[in-house]
Amino acid sequence: MLCALGSALCFGTASVLQALAARATAPGSGSGVDVALLWRAVRQWRYAAGLALDGLGFVLQVVALRTLPIYTVGAALASSLAVTAVVASRLLAVRLSRVEWTAVAVVCGGLATLALASGREGDEGGPPALGWAMLGTACAVLALGAAVGRLPDRSRALALGLGSGFGFGVVEVSVRLIDGVDFANPALYALLVGGGAGFLLLTSALQRGSVTTATAGMVVGETVGPALVGVVWLGDRTREGLGWLAVLGFTVAVAGALALARFGEAPAPAEAGAEAAGQAPPPDPAA
Repeated sequence: MLCALGSALCFGTASVLQALAARATAPGSGSGVDVALLWRAVRQWRYAAGLALDGLGFVLQVVALRTLPIYTVGAALASSLAVTAVVASRLLAVRLSRVEWTAVAVVCGGLATLALASGREGDEGGPPALGWAMLGTACAVLALGAAVGRLPDRSRALALGLGSGFGFGVVEVSVRLIDGVDFANPALYALLVGGGAGFLLLTSALQRGSVTTATAGMVVGETVGPALVGVVWLGDRTREGLGWLAVLGFTVAVAGALALARFGEAPAPAEAGAEAAGQAPPPDPAA
């Protein structure tokens, strides 16, 4: 559980750095899968530092997934929005409302409940076709990103956010299907494609779409589906008689994260300064 929470801390802090870099990058081609946009963002030190934190967070995530059920790790990763909110309130002087502070507390309470109710990870390997299904899903995420570039802003942001969440969800499931380096295992390629697709779509969503809509879609995509796969096919269970408590904790943690969805991207420094001074931030044409 400490590794899962450490992963959320890394991802939450990284998102502040990456979002600022993404918004400072020149607009891309309009496609949801824009490699050039990602390359321009990576060349900024803030995005590179965020990627380093993401790498550390991924290592901690893998350790957690080898011990805890997917539903627990997924909820912990969604709590990275609470981390982002707190980091933004300190580093960028962003004011959190009373409701948002309450949401941070709700996320913490949900995670504490999950920690009490969670059992160990399941020991089932799933059906043989599950690895291929994950690879197919990862490829479908890339196709989705390429297809939604011409949608209206709000619909595009939701589609890209959901797609990025599915990509990260593929990573969560694939980690459980990999036992050592086996180049014949489709789950290995699913992990690589799913993670890359998730980053591509999320970068495009943050740079060009509604932050709140995109982040809400990502949270749903990376938590609900993988949790169901873990329970149905991989044998994830709760402690004896505490299934109801796990469901409650998962629901509360994800609901709290959704309430903080606007922190999927931290405000730009000028906007943060305006909010700190009690002024309305300037209009954002990309939101």
